[in-house]
Amino acid sequence: MTPPTGRPLPFPSGASPLPIPSPPALPPHPPLPPGAGGPGARGPGGAGSTGPAPGWRGLPARLARRLNRVPLRARLAALTAAAVALAVAACAVAAWFIVRDQLNERLDESLATYDISPRQLQNQLTACSGGVEVPSPPSPVTVQIVTAEGDSCVGANMIPVRVTDSDLTVAAEGPRAELGPYTPEPGEFRQGTSADGTETMRVLVRPLGGGGALLIAQSTASMEAALDNLVRLLALAAGAGAGVAAVLGLLVARGALAPVHRLTGAIEYLTRTGDLRTRVPVEGDDEVARLSRSFNAMTTALDASRARERDLVADAGHELRTPLTSLRANVDLLLRSERTGRTLPTEQRVRLLDQVKEQLVEMSTLVGDLLELSRPEGERHSTPVKVVPLHSTVEQAVRRARLRGSGITIDTDLGHWYVRSDPAMLERAVLNLLDNAVKFSPPGGRVEVRLRHGELTVRDHGIGIDPADAPHVFERFWRSPSARGLPGSGLGLSIVAQVVRDAGGTVALAPADDGGGGTVATVRLPGWATGGDADAATATGATGVSGAPGLPRATGVPGVLGVPGVPGGERDRRVPDGPVTPIRAVTPARPPQPARRPGPADGRGEGTGDGAAEEPPRS
Repeated sequence: MTPPTGRPLPFPSGASPLPIPSPPALPPHPPLPPGAGGPGARGPGGAGSTGPAPGWRGLPARLARRLNRVPLRARLAALTAAAVALAVAACAVAAWFIVRDQLNERLDESLATYDISPRQLQNQLTACSGGVEVPSPPSPVTVQIVTAEGDSCVGANMIPVRVTDSDLTVAAEGPRAELGPYTPEPGEFRQGTSADGTETMRVLVRPLGGGGALLIAQSTASMEAALDNLVRLLALAAGAGAGVAAVLGLLVARGALAPVHRLTGAIEYLTRTGDLRTRVPVEGDDEVARLSRSFNAMTTALDASRARERDLVADAGHELRTPLTSLRANVDLLLRSERTGRTLPTEQRVRLLDQVKEQLVEMSTLVGDLLELSRPEGERHSTPVKVVPLHSTVEQAVRRARLRGSGITIDTDLGHWYVRSDPAMLERAVLNLLDNAVKFSPPGGRVEVRLRHGELTVRDHGIGIDPADAPHVFERFWRSPSARGLPGSGLGLSIVAQVVRDAGGTVALAPADDGGGGTVATVRLPGWATGGDADAATATGATGVSGAPGLPRATGVPGVLGVPGVPGGERDRRVPDGPVTPIRAVTPARPPQPARRPGPADGRGEGTGDGAAEEPPRS
């Protein structure tokens, strides 16, 4: 090698001074252009930055709108793939840092334990001073001697290391050290480069004392190549994992969203066709299954409501057609008599006019019943109510029923009871119960009416009621097959149930269980035994039953609700303080009784007595 020129190198072993070449100077940095940085720079990070460009404003909203157009299945698959990719990327980054640190530790350990003998240094110094260097095998480790003045000497077949100011400081101020075993401090390792700047080096700086330092360095090219291979491998693994996750997410989402697709298809089919018989198969017991059950329940309820609406229209048309046909025939007969001049006898003419009046009253009653039953619950509750003596209302209804049921004996046993209700509708409900009992009583029969502690019972001695028909007696237009030949529209008991329910009470119809045959209608209404109690409750601001305006609140006043099946034969119990919860009209559970099958001439049809022969009672 060509001997370099330079200043003498002090060596700890007392060797003669040798010329050491100086390290090459680093090229200076080019100056920054005006405005490229600093406080006055404009741009994303400068002080003069004015925020994001206008094109970026509203970007999240636009992305959200576009994302909402993507099918849910694709979104789930994309989110799954993104989550897996992020997880794999995080693991890859962590693995890269761990591997890099481990490789650095191994490299540092190999530099710290590198064996340097005085003979090797003497041979290297001889070569630097122009002597002949003893040949040595190529080594990946560079051993370079530097002085505090910046001179350096490197052996043959070694990559020169760029000397830094910190290296010169160690050479100038470092303590004297022997060449034997050495334990470096963490700060003595640094990242460096080769003298020509083409390679990255890991450098250990060992002080030699006497103004010298030893640089032991090795290229990190192999380590960087290993890290690059690791990055490619991890990127491939992340991409493969994200792809597999996307496929699996798509399959899982397709299976998980299959019930949602079925439900969506059913709703779209229902919207398109209006077919309320549409049902969705229910599988499992998860949220989608619950939603499917709710949808099926909704369509079932809507289908039943539509069926009831159709039945209501059909039954109303049928019930209106009968009096209209008779009315038209009578009017045609009267008109023909007037046009032809063939005057009808006075008696026949009066009879025809009476029939026309009865038919008009029947139609008016039917229309009124339909209007009353079709009123929304809120409108019914807005009707003014007041304290009504139930016993007086029953007495008035009994008098009217006696006039309409000639030959039928009606016995009464009425105790005082005051309720809050619409007086006209309450009398109408009681009259419908009495008409129903009178209609199905045998000639010369007896009807027993009893009122005790808010429980009104109407008992007849007719043919009774078939237990199979009991659940339907309060349905609109329902009539038992054996009673369809009798007059009536099937709305009477429906009105009874509605009026009683609005008053916060209950109504039930069941076969008599005392062995005497017939039917017992039981109405239970909350109220007061005396008018003073009713007035006191009204003065205290009773708000009503279950929020119905004007209905009584059983707070501190004697009130009774009928409860069937109480031990000891009692069928009443006192109402505790607080609002009374209204109960729908139901048939109380009773032991099965032998049903009396109606004969061809006297079929029983609860729910048909509606007082259709006269106008509704007025208060």
